[in-house]
Amino acid sequence: MNHPRSTPRHEPGTPLPSTASGPVRRRFPWRTTLGVVGLAGLVMVSLGVYWSIHPTPLDGAAVAAAELGERAGDGTPGTRSVEVAVGIGESLLRKPGGFLYNDRLPPGVFLDNTQSWECGNLMALRDFVRALRNDFSRSQSQSFENADVKEADLRFAIDPKSWMLPSAETEYELGIEALERFLADLSGGDQPRAQFFARADNLAAYLAVVEKRLGHFGVRLSSSVPDSDLAAAIGIPRAGDEGALLDEEPVPIQTPWHQVDNVYYCARGYSWALYHLMQAIASDFEGVLAAKRAEVSLQQIIRDLKGATKPMGSPIVLNGDGYGILANHSLVLASYIAKANAALMDLRTLMQQG
Repeated sequence: MNHPRSTPRHEPGTPLPSTASGPVRRRFPWRTTLGVVGLAGLVMVSLGVYWSIHPTPLDGAAVAAAELGERAGDGTPGTRSVEVAVGIGESLLRKPGGFLYNDRLPPGVFLDNTQSWECGNLMALRDFVRALRNDFSRSQSQSFENADVKEADLRFAIDPKSWMLPSAETEYELGIEALERFLADLSGGDQPRAQFFARADNLAAYLAVVEKRLGHFGVRLSSSVPDSDLAAAIGIPRAGDEGALLDEEPVPIQTPWHQVDNVYYCARGYSWALYHLMQAIASDFEGVLAAKRAEVSLQQIIRDLKGATKPMGSPIVLNGDGYGILANHSLVLASYIAKANAALMDLRTLMQQG
């Protein structure tokens, strides 16, 4: 009688049985590994998309300023501008993903467009805080500077790439707290311990800085396409010709293709912050603007900056020729910034008139 052959059991510690082709080997779990890698990639992409959402003109700084306004009180000159400055700093740190400029790990390290937006945002905040320290918070050039504003200026001046000991986020948090102390002193009732001098000369000094910023952004955005005429106007010689004559054909000025999107988002970040600051200035300098009949110029600046921060209908920054089939987002943004800068120059001229 035939009995089925039983499979011998493998005892622990003994070698695996061999087959005709050799010893039995365990297969590497490729499917499991690919699944884990794919899931991790999906999470990174999802976080990257979410972290790339920039605050709109109705969110972020405006909301934070409204919340601060309930605490600070209304009517005191300078409160709106300082409130918005605090709101810009808070939106920079508390937007989706937080502050990404100094990230060393994915997905933040790959989000260069968001980092460029943060850089422009920070530039506008630094410009205002510096003007607050040097002009708005001082009655004259030989007066004492406010200690809280001085601390805020120094805190915001740290390299945004610093990620430890101290980190940029920590310093910016301290800068925001210093501005909040100044705001509390500014709105301290009948006897405030801080002052904001809403004078025409102080505003003109701040506008001079902003004018140079917008001019710089306008040129860089316009240089998304080569411009030989601009190169000839400023006397750039041909490549390889050291000391070439000005009548020779110059090298076309053009922003490198891999920096076009970074310049674009940096300019949008600056425009976004400046849009809120100009709205606050319209409130804090209402009397000065009315006396100089400059309300129209400031409203034109606000309208153009709002146009510069419109939502994009394309997921990428297109860099077509100015008269080509594809759009050129850099040139569109440059036109808004150029109009805002022209109105800003008119406003500064009005502020400087006696």
